[in-house]
Amino acid sequence: MRHSPELISAHWRRSTYSNTNGGDCVEITESFPGIVPVRDSKTPHGPVVVVPAAAWDVFVNSLKA
Repeated sequence: MRHSPELISAHWRRSTYSNTNGGDCVEITESFPGIVPVRDSKTPHGPVVVVPAAAWDVFVNSLKA
């Protein structure tokens, strides 16, 4: 997904498993119904992966299990 104005102004949330030393971090935004944009926090203007919300829920729940 290209960096549309909606993505640029979206509120991104960093993973709670991210460290404060600038390590590997992912961020998501929940501002878009039906999809979850995901990006690397170290390159916020880099590529964004867009995942269907249902698939994201399955992914997160499998990590918690």
